[in-house]
Amino acid sequence: MTETRTHFPAPDFGEQEQRFARGFGILREAIAERAFSGASAAVTHRGKLVTLTSFGHFTYDAGSQAVAADTVFDLASLTKVLATTTMAMLLFERGVLELEAPVAGILPEFRHGEDCRRAQVTLRMLLAHSSGLPGYLRLYESAKGREAMLAAACAAPLEADPGARAEYSDIGFIVLGEALARLADEPLDRFCQREIFGPLGMSSTGFRPPAEWKERIPPTVDDKDFRKRVVQGEVQDENASALGGVAGHAGLFGAARDLATFAHVMLEGGRPILRAETIPRFTRRETSPPGTSRALGWDTPSSPSQSGKHFSSRAFGHLGYTGTSLWLDPERQLSVALLTNRTWPDRAPERMEKIKDVRPRFHDAIVEALS
Repeated sequence: MTETRTHFPAPDFGEQEQRFARGFGILREAIAERAFSGASAAVTHRGKLVTLTSFGHFTYDAGSQAVAADTVFDLASLTKVLATTTMAMLLFERGVLELEAPVAGILPEFRHGEDCRRAQVTLRMLLAHSSGLPGYLRLYESAKGREAMLAAACAAPLEADPGARAEYSDIGFIVLGEALARLADEPLDRFCQREIFGPLGMSSTGFRPPAEWKERIPPTVDDKDFRKRVVQGEVQDENASALGGVAGHAGLFGAARDLATFAHVMLEGGRPILRAETIPRFTRRETSPPGTSRALGWDTPSSPSQSGKHFSSRAFGHLGYTGTSLWLDPERQLSVALLTNRTWPDRAPERMEKIKDVRPRFHDAIVEALS
């Protein structure tokens, strides 16, 4: 543990309440308006952890547990970048993964059916969300068990020619996660713990959190349809749940401090887990399909962007359905992690939409406070 401490951004909180008063006020106001019941935020700037703070409670109930600095959130689709994409980067560096390799060469079951276009789908396309696979399918409604779920994902019909359009795809990342596990000959969760979270000292990050973490994890949904219970300490995403809690698209849990550590390492050149030259290869925007904002695994700022109006063209980030986000800007040497549980207690549209206004205003306030 002594060795990994050097990879943490050094705290430099100063007068954070005064310095970031406007940004903190935006989060407190969002809680009052029930955009989410609680939030945790971590900001790194020029190699320093300039804020690590929390707001609100686990639920809206009186007496509910307060969110703290070590609260662990369901990271939802941040799994795609913190785990799956980083695993892809490591396998790429080791010569195990070739971006232009056809998926069917790794997963023979992906050849399902008579659609000859499936042979054209590459790992790059899965990472860039340009494979032609559908964005989302309720696989859990008909497939029972992990093997059946993976088979259903691999059999999902193409909705577009490979490489012709960018459409954000959970299905593509379910397939990608399994392809990476086959390449590594090791499950996604085990590889990521040994090669990413362990070396970085991210002790509050992982798949299938142990029972002793439950009291640190806010509930995400009162699921009246699929699981018939309050979901707390287990993944909110139904497809990831049906996959046993480990999937390429969702399933990871983590605390804001750990995300700050990961972001710091990415901004400082990747050591001790990645080479510096690998990071821009995966985080710069792809040139095709035309008009895409996607990098490999990561997203980049579009107009308008959930990152706000100040992040540079070199910035990259990702969102998570439960109300999580992580944005990094190499030009400003800045990262902002914002974790919430906006899906609690249900996914009422009027509440689910509120965070889309909160995020960019919060990011703008943070950047302006640091300028």
